[in-house]
Amino acid sequence: MRKTKFQNDYYYHIYNRGVDKRKVFIDEKEYLRFLKGLREFNDKKTYGGLYRKDHERGSASLREVEPLVAIICYALLPNHYHLLLRQVNESGISTYMHKLGTAYPMYFNSKYKRSGSLFQGRYKSVSVKTDEQLLYLSAYINGNAEIHKIARADKWKWSSYLDYLGKRNGVLVDKKIILKEFKNAKDYQEYTKKVIKNSREIKDEMKDFY
Repeated sequence: MRKTKFQNDYYYHIYNRGVDKRKVFIDEKEYLRFLKGLREFNDKKTYGGLYRKDHERGSASLREVEPLVAIICYALLPNHYHLLLRQVNESGISTYMHKLGTAYPMYFNSKYKRSGSLFQGRYKSVSVKTDEQLLYLSAYINGNAEIHKIARADKWKWSSYLDYLGKRNGVLVDKKIILKEFKNAKDYQEYTKKVIKNSREIKDEMKDFY
């Protein structure tokens, strides 16, 4: 896959899965650890791919964070993840994903006493070309657990969907660009249900080819 040239104020679908389709999130602590990385590494002044120690959080919170990206939505599934990002700082996505892609595998490999790659090569990226594509991707990502028949989308806590529905008041995602196109959260939920249904039908039709 050709390397994407990321540009500020453009949107990108970022995704990857475990090598050999292996699980990359096995228990709740691992989902939480990845989410912690999504928050902590979204800062130009945070260098490398190391999680902050507990005693470092206070000092970091006293200074102004300089974000690399805006996280529009996310979904973490047992063997893969999806992110919808807008770059807000030069080289922001590349820097952000490098830090995430360094820190989490180090944590996972240390925990399970394994070595080698955790993810299937470099993360994949697709630039978003239209408003329609942006809306569709948000629903596809928020509904991903249900598309893969893992859980109902509105019951899966490892995605941003609960925030979009107003059932959780998280601060990780910027929902405004998506929700302003809908009357209310219920209207967005109905749209997401249609995307889930359509995506599952396509997935079922293509299963014989994979």
